[in-house]
Amino acid sequence: MDTNNQCMLHIGILSSPGIGHIIPALVLGNRLAAVHNVKVTVFVITTANSPTERQLLESSRLNIVQIPPVDISALLDANTKPVTQLCLLVRAALPGVRSALWATNQCRRLDALVGDFFCTEALPVADELNVPKFIYVPTNAWFTALTVYCPVLDKEIVGQYVEQEKGLEIPGCKPVRPEDVVDPMLDRNDEQYREYLRVGGGFSMADGILMNIWEDVDPVSLKALRENETLSKLVGRSPVYAIGPLTRNIEERDGDGMIMQWLDKQPRESVLYVSFGSGGTLSAEQITELAWGLELSEQRFIWVVRPPSKRGPDDAFFTTGQGADGTPNYLPEGFNTRTQKQGLVVPMWTEQALILKHPSTGGFLSHCGWNSTLESIKNGVPIIAWPLYSEQRQNASLLTEELGVAIRPKKLPTKGIVGREEVKTLVKTMLQSNEGKEMRERVVKLRMSAEKAISIGGSSYNSMCELLNTIEKRRSEI
Repeated sequence: MDTNNQCMLHIGILSSPGIGHIIPALVLGNRLAAVHNVKVTVFVITTANSPTERQLLESSRLNIVQIPPVDISALLDANTKPVTQLCLLVRAALPGVRSALWATNQCRRLDALVGDFFCTEALPVADELNVPKFIYVPTNAWFTALTVYCPVLDKEIVGQYVEQEKGLEIPGCKPVRPEDVVDPMLDRNDEQYREYLRVGGGFSMADGILMNIWEDVDPVSLKALRENETLSKLVGRSPVYAIGPLTRNIEERDGDGMIMQWLDKQPRESVLYVSFGSGGTLSAEQITELAWGLELSEQRFIWVVRPPSKRGPDDAFFTTGQGADGTPNYLPEGFNTRTQKQGLVVPMWTEQALILKHPSTGGFLSHCGWNSTLESIKNGVPIIAWPLYSEQRQNASLLTEELGVAIRPKKLPTKGIVGREEVKTLVKTMLQSNEGKEMRERVVKLRMSAEKAISIGGSSYNSMCELLNTIEKRRSEI
């Protein structure tokens, strides 16, 4: 059925806090509204100190309902890990979520609720409203399979996962190397591991699972979730909808900024873009080695630099002061002067999608967050995989070993320092070697596959139509 001819559905999307969760929710909402003529209300659990998130929400053209911040400070201590904090925050916000959903439903009835995977505990509110409920996983199927199967692994495996000698077996999927497990699985004694188990168990409550992938990008894991008896049972035999790749639609640049002007002057596919995402930071020592590696490679670069993640011996952050040439104190002395013709150092943030879209960009040194991964693939840019946290280690393995569109250091960056000589080799391999050329050819084919999937009649477009038809059928039965 052509969803544009349907009576307009009204779908609520519930997002947990954090840029990495809000952006996928907004992107999904924009896709539903612009392509499938769906009315969308995005409910966002907010925090008291999130100016960037508020700016993002204020700029959205969707209907946004912000759930008021809740105070969970009494539940936290210095050792509380991020996943635990997030789950506690969502749990404490449930009364506000319920009130907002009920109030919106009275103004105009909701036809379905889609919650991100940290919001599974809010799904029962959809039952109160008598509407179908779905989980949106804005990353790959392999991560989803590990998440839903982890409660089984918890009963089968003794000791820490990272100490296992063999890969963690997931039915129908590629095994997960112990060192590649998601952050909550690094320490089974920590509270965030128990929270992660709770999240995995919540998938069985959903009427369907949406994932920001397409059929060609993770087919083995996708097939396992759909057809493997064990995994299918763990997700409540819910249908799995591959609806991606969904990424931000970036307006064409407004005027010629310094970065775009510089890129315009560079040869095609000659620039390495370096960024570790909105939350990615490196140690002072690793920043130094990365800087020297970029300089020694003699390759062009744009580096989005953030201050080091740890304090120095004087207990002060390396965020103040700079050398005579403007080089921040946490970069090698004189770095800006020596590399002024070679590259650009950008403090904190830049418009990533525009840089990846530019024809002069030939590679991306990335933390492998899924949002960044999709933006890179959709622009035909291969990756130097530098995973830091969350599911990024799994993403890096998928990109390097299954899709062949990335290379990576010999050891995990979180396991030790990647030295300047190895950085130099990685950069030159990406931009100058036949191996880099072959990766670019593969990622271009993957880009074409992605474009086909989300175009009218493509697999992801049809999958979204199937989802909306299911919601429409449910609405007609009420």
